[in-house]
Amino acid sequence: MHLKFKPVAVAILALVVLMFLVAGCGGSTTTTAGDTTTTAADTTTTAGDTATTEAAKVYRIGITQIVTHPALDAAVTGFIEALAAAGYVEGKNITFDRQNAQGEPAVAATIAQKFAGDKVDLIYSVATPTSQAAAKATTTIPIVFAAVTDPVAAGLVKDAGAPEGNVTGCSDLLPVQPHLELIKELVPDVKTIGLLYNAGETNSVTLVNQEKAAAEAMGLKVVEASAASSAEVLAAAQSLVGRCEAISVLTDNTVVSAIESVVKVCQENKIALVAGDIATVEAGAVAAYAFDYHDHGVQAGNIAAQILQGTPIAKIPVQYAQNLQLAINLAAAAAMGVTIPDALKAKANTTF
Repeated sequence: MHLKFKPVAVAILALVVLMFLVAGCGGSTTTTAGDTTTTAADTTTTAGDTATTEAAKVYRIGITQIVTHPALDAAVTGFIEALAAAGYVEGKNITFDRQNAQGEPAVAATIAQKFAGDKVDLIYSVATPTSQAAAKATTTIPIVFAAVTDPVAAGLVKDAGAPEGNVTGCSDLLPVQPHLELIKELVPDVKTIGLLYNAGETNSVTLVNQEKAAAEAMGLKVVEASAASSAEVLAAAQSLVGRCEAISVLTDNTVVSAIESVVKVCQENKIALVAGDIATVEAGAVAAYAFDYHDHGVQAGNIAAQILQGTPIAKIPVQYAQNLQLAINLAAAAAMGVTIPDALKAKANTTF
């Protein structure tokens, strides 16, 4: 049968077919748009990953310590605790490479060169020799020092109030006048004080010179004995026997690393040993007006946190140890034949 379509019917049929075609194309467009949306989501996720990577930066800190001693150990502990309090927590976003030169300047230099080669984010140098070694090894990595008596004389900074290079930190400069007055209170008949130190340590020379000048102004004589290494401390202490009524050991790294030798000599010969740090009193000295080196380390840690947060070193002047405290050791006093006045016992911040 031969069918014939009228023009109107053909037009309607064509229109229906066109509508189906358009609908099909529209579906494809929707799907493509969905794909585009998915791609955008993927891009957003990538950006999020980048932000997370930046936030997860792990800072690397090199810690160099000249010798093992409770005071210097406490300065390291305080430093790490201060950084943790500022949000830099070991095992999360900060690591510490702890090194100890064991009293050897050559080892201190090697440690400093290692840190420079490793390109650590910051160096914490405890004591003058290690700080000098670090400053020599790098002029770009930030260095925060602690337990440095005179940073200017040590060549670490030109102006303690306005550091120009990559070094700042905390000085443990000890006021010598209260120290000498304490000796006179403990040994009222003292005429001569023995000064035991390492003449090769800049910080010790600075303090000894100040102590000598102050002692002379008080009408006291001084005799000196120097030890270049821990092994020489015993002989140096013995050389002072019969020449003084009290021995003064301030913040000398070499002597305090072998303080047990000095304690032995003083006990055997009934000589009062008066120190410059609390840890040495605990180790056997009679007394000390001193700073808490844990607090000293906290000061240094706070400085390091500022640097990690972007504060330029030029805007962080050198700080000085604070909160002078009196520590006494009753057993050590008895062993050295020293009677600690009741007035000193009453005002002591720490009694061993």
